[in-house]
Amino acid sequence: MEVCSVARITSFAHFGLKILPKLLSLSPGSLGKFRKVSPAMETETVVRNSPELPQDVLMDIFSLLEIPDLMRAASVSSSWRSACTSLCSQLELYKRPQTPCLLYTSESAGENVACLYSLAEKRVYNLTLPDPPIRSRYIIGSSHGWLVTADDKSELHLINPVTGQQIALPSVVTIGYVEPIFDNAGTVIMYILRQQLYDPDLDPEMVGPKMFPHAPDKLRYHVYIRVFIFLDPSTGSYIVVLIHGPGCQLSFARVGDCKWTLLTPDWDYDQCIYMDGLLYASTRAGRMDAFDLTGPTATRNIIADEIAIHSSEYRGEFYLLQAPWGDLLQVCRKAELIDAGYEELIVKTNKILLHKVDMEAQELVEINSLHHNVLFLGRNQSICLSAEEYPQVKANCVYFADAEQYNWMYKMNPRDIGVLNLEDGSREEIVSPLWCSWPSPIWLTPSLTVLNLSLYE
Repeated sequence: MEVCSVARITSFAHFGLKILPKLLSLSPGSLGKFRKVSPAMETETVVRNSPELPQDVLMDIFSLLEIPDLMRAASVSSSWRSACTSLCSQLELYKRPQTPCLLYTSESAGENVACLYSLAEKRVYNLTLPDPPIRSRYIIGSSHGWLVTADDKSELHLINPVTGQQIALPSVVTIGYVEPIFDNAGTVIMYILRQQLYDPDLDPEMVGPKMFPHAPDKLRYHVYIRVFIFLDPSTGSYIVVLIHGPGCQLSFARVGDCKWTLLTPDWDYDQCIYMDGLLYASTRAGRMDAFDLTGPTATRNIIADEIAIHSSEYRGEFYLLQAPWGDLLQVCRKAELIDAGYEELIVKTNKILLHKVDMEAQELVEINSLHHNVLFLGRNQSICLSAEEYPQVKANCVYFADAEQYNWMYKMNPRDIGVLNLEDGSREEIVSPLWCSWPSPIWLTPSLTVLNLSLYE
């Protein structure tokens, strides 16, 4: 009986996988977020004349699909929609690795619409997001399927573009260096950013706290530098780590916190990564700190003093990430700057330098190739994936999107987006640049995760 049961399931699954490619050649549909298009008559006939698969078998089949395909499958029939809905509500059954997508906006799509370009399918999906409009936001980072955005009042939000869930992060005024200025009606009309200057070459009278006024929609460009999202093993939720002004300091908050917590008064942080239960943060001067965030008070250990290479040869954007084989990598992204005229600066990535970080020896070991792996770099949390597990992407290549910290100064400029082949140094476009240049496009790995916010209240 057990053998017959297995054979039955295998047969149904084979049938399902056989007809899926034909059914999923439809235009994108959705469970509610992806834009729907009516199924073709031919597909309706195929479904109507096909034997009905049991829900558990459908869920087994659909668990093999990436999220865009899963959303399209939900538009085929009521039974398929039911199976997709059940799978989405039981994410422990849906562990299909997701290929990163490029998220951008388009003027023709609308103020609240984000466009998701799927590398796996070479097609675009439109996602309608909640207010405030995505085109009015400053996109600072992404990880685990979530974006971190700053609205026109310089307040931060986590948002999952696939599910539409949005979560407010602690207010900017809780960072500690930001003071709001109100009008008579109690509306914030200005922020004051306090900055301490310690430059010994300056006149002593010039050294000390300085006050920099910023309009509510401009503060975000000066206070938010980098943001990282890490899974919080203690709660199953997320820890958000913020590198912020003044001076590239480091603060963190868990989902549900009411304020940002300063990790250390030290300055000049550049990159963060979470490994083996510890937060590692590197400075531009080459120091590596390890923070334990599990206790009531965060603790810090300095594990390396001068580990980075800083010379003209290695000047560029730096990234810190963990490779699939376990090593900690430092990646330097070099770019050519092209002066295209008045208030226009074009940035073109032309070289990637790879190093393994040897923390015991406190040195960098040069790496010449990614072999069967691939990198995704930009404002997103850096990702290194095995191309054997993600056959839609090219091995030994770097997929990059714009990462320039000051790109808000050049909102209409072309963005630095493409693929760099590490074997021969060639560069190619991902897709014709039909996106709006602001907010800057960013890599996003789709996720169906929905947080139960009542657990954090």
